[in-house]
Amino acid sequence: MATLASATAGARTKRGEAPLAQRVLNLTNIGMGVAGITAVMVAARIYQLLFAWTKGLDSFSPEFQTYWWNLVLAEWALEGVAAALLWGWLWKTRDHAVDTLAPKVELKRYFNLVMWLMAYTFVFIFAASFFAEQDATWHQTLIRDTEFTPSHIILFYLTMPLYIILGVGGFLYAHTRLPSYDYRQKGWSLPYLWIVVGPALILVNVAFNEWGHTFWIMEEIFAAPLHWGFAILGWTALAFFGLFLQAVPRMLELIRAPGTSTALEKSAA
Repeated sequence: MATLASATAGARTKRGEAPLAQRVLNLTNIGMGVAGITAVMVAARIYQLLFAWTKGLDSFSPEFQTYWWNLVLAEWALEGVAAALLWGWLWKTRDHAVDTLAPKVELKRYFNLVMWLMAYTFVFIFAASFFAEQDATWHQTLIRDTEFTPSHIILFYLTMPLYIILGVGGFLYAHTRLPSYDYRQKGWSLPYLWIVVGPALILVNVAFNEWGHTFWIMEEIFAAPLHWGFAILGWTALAFFGLFLQAVPRMLELIRAPGTSTALEKSAA
């Protein structure tokens, strides 16, 4: 990536013009995306601070139904609608002539793909790091009465579906708008498939984890076999290196291509 940044920074059309990266990478969209994700995560954490200990300790209480079960239902509804709209729009608007893209348009789409990957990994960090560690601490402190705890309702039913939605969205974007990933001629990128499917299966492993904690291991032991699936499926994110090996050489080729460093088409999606 350092090589890419160096090559991109050096691609100019004339003296004094901004580096190519500043013209193909929409920093405003990146900033808005990161800010939006951060706002959702901070709001979720504040909600936990306000209502987890006072309303979330007994899943059979009326207060739990009001403050936490209704939140679960809202999450499922919003996530279902968001996934259907986003994935449906990406598929509906797919480029049927992707193999005829001009180099400058293709390069801009590669940088759009970078933004998809950044959003995906940013949510995944919240899920696999902050909220996952918080969940372990919560269950070392309290005995879980159901799989719907204030910790799980944020970790399992908010952050995980959110990164799955973004991961599949980026996957569809790449395979419907970039020649190197054209599903009709190239098939599906195995590294990208691993990046999306592996972490997505963490949500499936949740069912086995909850069954095991109910009937097998009551205490939250990090090294318990129940948790091996989380680690193994999380490691599939290492396929990012394979994706970089697929994408970066083509991006460098496009950056160095004659005419690419001219003004880019603003209409490229």
